Amino acid sequence: MIDKMEGLGAAMVKVALDAAALRHQAIAQNIANLHSPGYVPLGVSFEASLAAVQRGQAPAAPELVAQLDKAPGPRPQDADMEMVALAQNTIHYQALIKGIGTQLAILGVVANGGGK
Repeated sequence: MIDKMEGLGAAMVKVALDAAALRHQAIAQNIANLHSPGYVPLGVSFEASLAAVQRGQAPAAPELVAQLDKAPGPRPQDADMEMVALAQNTIHYQALIKGIGTQLAILGVVANGGGK
């Protein structure tokens, strides 16, 4: 449905939604493998996708990346930090969905002649 809407904003929201969904998967994998020896946490890189949209180009899909700046192996605070990241990502995703819903509602009012 978003693909049918025109504009830079809609394309950026689509990339952000894709990245948020992928980030949810990365966080879930990080939580599941928290105590696995040598596991390197995953993150999501989508800045290049957003930059492509801003330039008017087709965006590449967001991708999972290893967070090499984080030490492998379990640390006591990792579970809490991953749960915080999960909550933040959920709120971010819900805000994006609500924004799309609002935009579609406005388009619906316009399509119906302003509610006449």
